[in-house]
Amino acid sequence: MRNRREIARQVFATRDDLYPMLVLLVATTGWNLEVMKELPAEYRLIEGKAVEVDLVKRRRGSRNWHHTVTWEIGAPGRELSTPGGVYLLLHRLMEPARKFLESPGFWAVWHSYPIGGDAQTECRNPFGKGLDASLRWSRWTQRHDLRADASANDRAETQPLQLSGNRLKTSVDVRRTRQFGGHLPSAARSNTTAVLFSNYLAGDKTTIAWAHEVVSDAFTDVERAAYDAHRRALQKTGRLKLSIRPTSVLVQGRGSEPGAQLKSSDAELESQTAWSSCSDHDHHPLTGKRCQTSFLDCFHCANSVITGDHLPRVLSLLDSLELRRGDLSESDWWTRYGSVWMAIREDVLPKFSEQEVARAHEQRPADSLLDIVEPRWERP
Repeated sequence: MRNRREIARQVFATRDDLYPMLVLLVATTGWNLEVMKELPAEYRLIEGKAVEVDLVKRRRGSRNWHHTVTWEIGAPGRELSTPGGVYLLLHRLMEPARKFLESPGFWAVWHSYPIGGDAQTECRNPFGKGLDASLRWSRWTQRHDLRADASANDRAETQPLQLSGNRLKTSVDVRRTRQFGGHLPSAARSNTTAVLFSNYLAGDKTTIAWAHEVVSDAFTDVERAAYDAHRRALQKTGRLKLSIRPTSVLVQGRGSEPGAQLKSSDAELESQTAWSSCSDHDHHPLTGKRCQTSFLDCFHCANSVITGDHLPRVLSLLDSLELRRGDLSESDWWTRYGSVWMAIREDVLPKFSEQEVARAHEQRPADSLLDIVEPRWERP
């Protein structure tokens, strides 16, 4: 029997060859092990430079099982570096055994245990009856003494390689994603970006760093757009910056304290709005007429004056705007409230000291007046 096995190895690909062949296919194509097990023997050669193959990926749903791929072949002598080159090379290696199959498929190996004692069945498709094929990866790694890479901080002896189909696919995806600097859309080949991250790369530091950068950049862009909208609206009313007065001004009861005098600037505080004072309610900067706009627009108006007395309710408004996120989509929230949010965060709060903000935070009222300011039919 041993002599027969040795002879067979000179002619056919054997069951023991399945492991390195599967590793090569997963490593070069990027597809998972289950897809590789159902590779077809039929292919189309494209001008000697690529091979077109119809794949089966059952997890995509019954209506999306079939997927056509085009794999580069590469230059002669480089077959093991390209998916098309590996496919054609293994196709030729298994051709002798394929001739004995009743239903020719890509996979055809010699098996030392014929079915029913019939020597004609020694050559067969190992995945013909079941995709598991009783693969024992640990036996293969132990036979060849394959070991895992040592970590940079671990000087101990390397450990035996723990290999499985999922770990193999994950390793391939991690390597490819790192080659692209963690950029998932560029690294994705056989999976969507979401599936690639959730199923294979969620624990990879390079990918996580890229994801954080993308989220940060996107958030910065939307913040910048909202702040620019605020600045443009403010400039149209004739002012580059909001009028912010950190020192608390008590409008009611002015003159009650020694030395208090009514100055021309005090008149600017006569007309109180929801979160500020208006220096000229009867003459809007754009229309010249009595103001008819929403109190939210006061954060973009040259007539608006915000003092320390307004700060507690301004902070309460921030809380209410944050709660609105649960009622609107992210895009709608930024369109509706983004410019006000950024005006408060960038133009108002920085003008007050940390102590003033902390004190105002403790004094902020429960009612921000947002529900009163917005008409019922405009509320989310």
